[in-house]
Amino acid sequence: MTTQNKNVRFEDLGQREYGPCWTYQETLFDQIITHKKKLRDDPTLGPTDNHLLFVEHPPVITMGRSGQMEHLLISDRQLREKEVSFYKTNRGGDITFHGPGQLVGYPLLNLDNFFTDIHQYLRFLEEVIILTLAEYGLSATRSNGETGVWLDIDTPNARKICAMGVRASRWVTMHGFALNVNTDLSYFDLIVPCGIQGKRVTSLAQELGHKVALDEVKAKVKSHFETVFEVTLI
Repeated sequence: MTTQNKNVRFEDLGQREYGPCWTYQETLFDQIITHKKKLRDDPTLGPTDNHLLFVEHPPVITMGRSGQMEHLLISDRQLREKEVSFYKTNRGGDITFHGPGQLVGYPLLNLDNFFTDIHQYLRFLEEVIILTLAEYGLSATRSNGETGVWLDIDTPNARKICAMGVRASRWVTMHGFALNVNTDLSYFDLIVPCGIQGKRVTSLAQELGHKVALDEVKAKVKSHFETVFEVTLI
């Protein structure tokens, strides 16, 4: 039985275009998969690595495997005019927006090091964000059947503050979460966010009435990630 690795290599990529960042994720993802295959033949190789990437993307709309093109509300020409990129991705979920002022987190974890349960993994990611928002006095929660983190979910004022979409293969994860901190929410008018009609999107700044230092939010998310997943970021 291979020893579980509870260390997670952390990288803050700063501001980076979506395409190169996706390529980098795929590289790390493939490295973990390759190592897992080799472990079957040689358990002495030691455990696989885990990674957590933080990044802030320029304006980009991404569509997941279950996405529908009618949820993109503008044309290719309008996307170019607004300088918004568009990608069809291999993550789960529908359509979402990433942009400046948003904290995007990509955990690339070998769940054999933790637990082999994708639903539990998503609940843990949600819990990290819920605990972070609680530090700002916000009572965030889950919505049954709708992955992500919400405010006032059982009211007409329900609004989403953090979207999630992941890919997993051989119990290795990629993609992750997008927490709206100081995000320009007008970009969400270009899409049907997450394919969910009639519910708004919000941000930490919108809820608090002032901008929040992104580095401060990053530190809180990292701390809660370590606590919830019982890991050490290195």
